[in-house]
Amino acid sequence: MLGVMNSKDAYFEAEKRGLDLVEISPNANPPVCKIMDFGKYKYELKKKSQGQKKQVGNIIKEITLSPVTQQHDIDFKVRNAIRFLEEGHRVKFSIRFRGRQMAHPEVGMQQLEKIKEYLKEHGVTEVEPKMEGRVLASVFAPALGKPKTTSAPASKAEDSK
Repeated sequence: MLGVMNSKDAYFEAEKRGLDLVEISPNANPPVCKIMDFGKYKYELKKKSQGQKKQVGNIIKEITLSPVTQQHDIDFKVRNAIRFLEEGHRVKFSIRFRGRQMAHPEVGMQQLEKIKEYLKEHGVTEVEPKMEGRVLASVFAPALGKPKTTSAPASKAEDSK
């Protein structure tokens, strides 16, 4: 804090220190200035903004299925969804109906209920299953107190034992 001084004295003081005189608040009476290394300041702001971009966990990973997808394939995709949820991403499951499959949307609803059951330990349902044209979609978000163990869903063959 150097106090109130005229602009020429402030400029010479900054030159003497090898720094820049930066005007912080031009509308104040008297205007407020700061002596700093402006290049370093801009560099730090740039690094800070890049760090914030990396921390964005708002990515939605989409996994697409069909009503006739086999159990093994669903298990495989659920394992990937668990991995995505543990990384902090949201996961959108989409079931795309083609042709006459539209006559039986309950098949896709059953698949999403199974998937919801598999993911209940790792995530919560953010958007309940709903039809959007020919696509039945549901979004899952990471659970707050999520466990770190990865348990794969049991296949149909193991269920029948």
